[in-house]
Amino acid sequence: MKLLKGLSLLVGSALTLFSLALSSANNKAQGEKLYQVHCAACHGPNGEGGLGPTLAAPQLTRASDDEALFKIIKDGIAGTEMPSSRLEVEAIKELVRWVRNLGQRPVEKIGGDATRGGKLYFTKGDCASCHAINGRGSAFGPDLSDIGLRRGATHLRASLIEPEADVPKSFLMFRPGTALPENFLQVRVVTADGKRIKGVRINEDTFTIHLRELSGRVHSFFKSELKELHKDWGKSPMPSYRSVFTGEEMEDVVAFLVSLRGER
Repeated sequence: MKLLKGLSLLVGSALTLFSLALSSANNKAQGEKLYQVHCAACHGPNGEGGLGPTLAAPQLTRASDDEALFKIIKDGIAGTEMPSSRLEVEAIKELVRWVRNLGQRPVEKIGGDATRGGKLYFTKGDCASCHAINGRGSAFGPDLSDIGLRRGATHLRASLIEPEADVPKSFLMFRPGTALPENFLQVRVVTADGKRIKGVRINEDTFTIHLRELSGRVHSFFKSELKELHKDWGKSPMPSYRSVFTGEEMEDVVAFLVSLRGER
């Protein structure tokens, strides 16, 4: 009798464990399905990054815990291309679990050599004339100190070949408190005395606009005093590196950029 009772308990425990494992597997499958439908188009099928940041990382810059990640998925991020969600609470929770699962995957392996890529970045590519890394370089373009956390290899490679593919296409006004990549806009002005100036927008309101030239010089203008103000939506002063780097060099530079994770 005791033997039968013991066997019954063992079978019950085994069934419970099997049920929990099956439930966990189903939850993962549901989370992955939701991710592929609602998130993969921007963040990549495996969280490698695309138009949106890389999610296959152990630490997400905007979501330090599950609560923060849940809020981002639910409410979106104001001033960016991350929209709010109409999914039910449980579905969002499944998405949170799946995104965290992506962060446990091995770091994406890149075929290039990051050390050689760093040398190419600062020499042949002359990238520091526009971008800064940990304070070294220009503030003309977006800071790249942690670009490896925000973008994956595929997206970075595409951006080097076709820079304008990554420029926001929206026609929104400048959004205070939002990082340069979301506010990026190439601007051309003609001043009252006929001087033509080209740069990137660093601030703007209803009456004024501020821009930075490639040289680093900053200009502030009252819009009413300008003869012309041209906003080149979707355009970028960054050149294509298709003919600058060889195929091997391109992979080296991509490997270098992927290695940049905000560490000094």
